Amino acid sequence: MILFFAESLIYGYQLLKSIEQRGVFAIIFWLSFFLFSFVHIFLVLADGWSRYQNYKRVKDQFFIYGFQPRIAENCIGSKCQRSAANVAAEELGIEDELQNYYYKRGVKWFHYIPYFMLRDPFFLFKNSFWSKTFLEKAYTSKFDYHRLQYESSI
Repeated sequence: MILFFAESLIYGYQLLKSIEQRGVFAIIFWLSFFLFSFVHIFLVLADGWSRYQNYKRVKDQFFIYGFQPRIAENCIGSKCQRSAANVAAEELGIEDELQNYYYKRGVKWFHYIPYFMLRDPFFLFKNSFWSKTFLEKAYTSKFDYHRLQYESSI
């Protein structure tokens, strides 16, 4: 987010200079770069929000059911979702089981591009992409893990 914010400042400055000079090509050029970086600030925030909702949901599911392949499979689609599941699994002490499952499914450390992007080049035009990537519904955890941790240490 900081990178996109810095880019927005730089491109915005260049855009203002090109507006002063009234160069149409330069205005269009710098405007496109400015809009790209400025919109990405909000996309990064929305993506972070969505992954946090995934984390809370997966942690509750792992806590209730233990490690289940069907739960892990729901998060296999992208690196960010796998990271959210990893953090939840690590906190519950089942990270090894999750890692073994992903290894058996062929997930490698360098698989950054979400699998659905490789399968469907028109993913940008699908409602499911936008709702699952940036507009995940708010999820309230069913458990107070801090209180549970405190009680278990007593």
